[in-house]
Amino acid sequence: MTVIDYESPILPDEFDEATRVLARTTPSIRLELIDGRIRNRVLPDGDHGRIMQWLTRVCVRSCPELWLYPRQGLQVQAYRKGRARPDGSVAPSGAFVGQGEWADPAPVLMAVEVTSYDSDTDSRDRVEKPRAYAETEIPLYLLVDRERCEVTVYSEPDGGRYENAHTVPFGKEITLPDPVGVTLETEQLKNWVR
Repeated sequence: MTVIDYESPILPDEFDEATRVLARTTPSIRLELIDGRIRNRVLPDGDHGRIMQWLTRVCVRSCPELWLYPRQGLQVQAYRKGRARPDGSVAPSGAFVGQGEWADPAPVLMAVEVTSYDSDTDSRDRVEKPRAYAETEIPLYLLVDRERCEVTVYSEPDGGRYENAHTVPFGKEITLPDPVGVTLETEQLKNWVR
């Protein structure tokens, strides 16, 4: 078996092969390739899943033509040819039909991440992911930050970063701008944190 150096940049083909090998031998590991580096993701807990369920219901009720796809792999960062697996991707229903594990991100209207309680959350969800999604021109990035008990909506990607970031504490209302156009009542999120 090939040893993977997590600090040295690798090519997407090498990453894809490594994930296939790990999927057969260690299915509980989730990997992503951001900024040319492999990142390991902690598997979600029950509260994480409940937040995604809540958000799915809100999106489907408000915009029945859209769907929140859980953990759909996306090809991100054209320059680095990254591979990200957001907790959710809001896109038109049927957007990923016929695509493989790492789909074209063009139909994605919003990427969603819910933080986990691990040491990589700060760099992964608050720094690397917003940059990767902005570079990919995904219109919105929603971060449900359970550690800080706040929700942040990033918008207006300029190819390298999001120009706007609006943050509210759990319990306050926040609007997801177009192209999603949904208002979230975040009071319930207080129930799903440690």
